[in-house]
Amino acid sequence: RKGLQKLHDEKRIPAEQADTYAARLELEAELIISMGFVGYFLVVSDFIQWSKRNNIPVGPGRGSAAGSLVAWALEITNIDPIKYNLLFERFLNPERVTMPDIDIDFCIEGRENVINYIRSKYGNDKVGQIITFGTMMAKGVIKDVARALGFPFEDSNAITSLIPEQLKITLAQALEQEPRLQELLNSNPRAQQLFDIAFRLEGLTRHASKHAAGVVISPDPIDEVLPVYVPPKTDELVTQYAMTELESLGFLKIDLLGLKNLTLIDRVIKLIARTHGTQINIDALPLDDVATFQLISEGKTSGVFQLESSGLKEVLRKLQPDKFEDIIAVNALYRPGPLGSGMIDDYIERRHGRQKISYLFPELAPILEETYGVIVYQEQVMKIA
Repeated sequence: RKGLQKLHDEKRIPAEQADTYAARLELEAELIISMGFVGYFLVVSDFIQWSKRNNIPVGPGRGSAAGSLVAWALEITNIDPIKYNLLFERFLNPERVTMPDIDIDFCIEGRENVINYIRSKYGNDKVGQIITFGTMMAKGVIKDVARALGFPFEDSNAITSLIPEQLKITLAQALEQEPRLQELLNSNPRAQQLFDIAFRLEGLTRHASKHAAGVVISPDPIDEVLPVYVPPKTDELVTQYAMTELESLGFLKIDLLGLKNLTLIDRVIKLIARTHGTQINIDALPLDDVATFQLISEGKTSGVFQLESSGLKEVLRKLQPDKFEDIIAVNALYRPGPLGSGMIDDYIERRHGRQKISYLFPELAPILEETYGVIVYQEQVMKIA
């Protein structure tokens, strides 16, 4: 409530909607308390506020946690969920009791300091990083087996280059999709032997390493409740259970991601202050700046988080966004499913008035009018249901 009052005092909550915010806060707080997640929220809020006090850039929040008003009031996120119609139930839901999952982005140079703060606060013996297992996937297993069989590097490379660039592709799928691979096996006994062995090893765990983001905090010393290992030349504790096992056991797992874009923004702000004497408050930038939308419409978004791929730049050039909601929609649509189904083209065509906006039935209009009748967000699916 104190957090909400602070947001009220900063005029970030419209006075006429005070009752709406208070009711939403009450509803969320009751659910968080009944599900036993109060500690989780307070721990996350504590180290984020510590980071801000110590000038370590923190992301504004993303993923389903942005739908929580409690998270906004505790400064975990920097996004008003009511303003953007974000649903709390997408984050926490009594029908589906799972641990809350808040992805927090930190400046890539400050992330280690945050982990050290968590260790100093809760005890070095109670904070551990999480193991991750590398598996022998299609390209990797061919390279490893080729090396063990003494294949020249060039031959090994030539074979792996025939495997299509596809996420999580298997050797069987590669043979199906690339006739040249099958021809190679039929004509070359050594290549056949290589694949015979690779088929048997594919999918096995190859090595263990430290998860890039995951940190676990335990009420008891970690080595008393979990198997651990200490990587060479460190004094860090790393759990020998991976992320999913830790979650199913009920451990408090937090994802602390290092994000180079935050480091970049921080450096740019400092450079502007030094060269122009102007202090920019990143949280107070207007979201309707015409010149910014001009740059975005030209696809000049290198270095902009999640808008920098060549494909997305092309979509921005076609869409010509002129409001912040357009950028939110593009980010949601630029994913394999919507791209494959032509939804992104429908969105662009309707946005420019070249395609008629239609609804399966009239009740969908208030839910889908902001996205021109295209179902873009999980929240829209939930409201339709």
